[in-house]
Amino acid sequence: MIMVWLLFLVNAVAIVLAGAKLSRYGDRIAELSGLGRLWIGVVLMAAATSLPEIFTTVSAGWIDAPDLAAGNLFGAGMSNMLTLALIDLLYRKKRVWRQAALEHTLTATLAMVLTGLAAFFVLLRIEVVHLGVGLESLVLPILYVLGIRLVLRQEDMARRQRTQSTLEEESAKTHDGGASRREELRRAVIGFAVAAGVLLVAAPVLTQSAEQIAQETGVSTTFIGTSLVAITTSLPELVVSIAAIRLGAFDLAVGNLFGSNAFNMAAFFFADLAYRQGSLLSAVSTTHALTGLWAIIMMNIGLMGIIYRAEKRFMLIEPDSLLMLIAYVLGLWLLFR
Repeated sequence: MIMVWLLFLVNAVAIVLAGAKLSRYGDRIAELSGLGRLWIGVVLMAAATSLPEIFTTVSAGWIDAPDLAAGNLFGAGMSNMLTLALIDLLYRKKRVWRQAALEHTLTATLAMVLTGLAAFFVLLRIEVVHLGVGLESLVLPILYVLGIRLVLRQEDMARRQRTQSTLEEESAKTHDGGASRREELRRAVIGFAVAAGVLLVAAPVLTQSAEQIAQETGVSTTFIGTSLVAITTSLPELVVSIAAIRLGAFDLAVGNLFGSNAFNMAAFFFADLAYRQGSLLSAVSTTHALTGLWAIIMMNIGLMGIIYRAEKRFMLIEPDSLLMLIAYVLGLWLLFR
């Protein structure tokens, strides 16, 4: 039992350390490429920091642990919103949510729609399977791609302006300066890929150790997936977001969290591919619908915090961030009960 916990902790530490590097390299890519922090946060950072959830979930599907897989993805939605509350409480200079662009409301809405649909599919129990994948698991990634396309189109105008400005600056530089900028971008991309690779290796081992912990402790895989595994695989988002806030990259942090929630729902497709007993969402406990709906409530709190542009704090504590913390603890208690 001790070795299982040790293996779990070692891989958790590896995931955290790799996630810390992603923020620095992601911010450099946003700056050097001219794509902007919102675009990098919602797409590139969200996909990279969601690697633990994806491969942990795929591994859980492969070992026929559907509740662990679904609990990880739904639980990550709650954990990411907990991260949003923590970075707002830890950063005392300004309200983090207020610094984020209003364009994040579209990403947050997409995440809530996909999470609501996934919870609905868990309750609906569709047994239609095509090419080894449940029909509902095919719908989620399609809607994700369409939704992200809307987000990127909204950001496209600002990105073009930044790109034009960057090109004008580069045209004024010498050839050596331009070559140096390209070399720095190349190093940032390589560093980003290496850190993402570490996440790819550590995540499957994390899943197997969590499954053994669930079996040996007698705690259900539903609760283990939603709490222990979801929190651990969401640590990269926490580390990345804290590092991004310290860099002043507020859009990178917020976009990463809401983008990860949307991306995780699309990841049900990959988990269903690995699950060989039929439709994954039809096989999991209906308790996961509660987790999904609770994640939507927490995302709504975050969305209201972004829209509410006041700077005032109450007794040095953000009321919306405190409400988010209370909601997370209450959600875990309801699930355990």
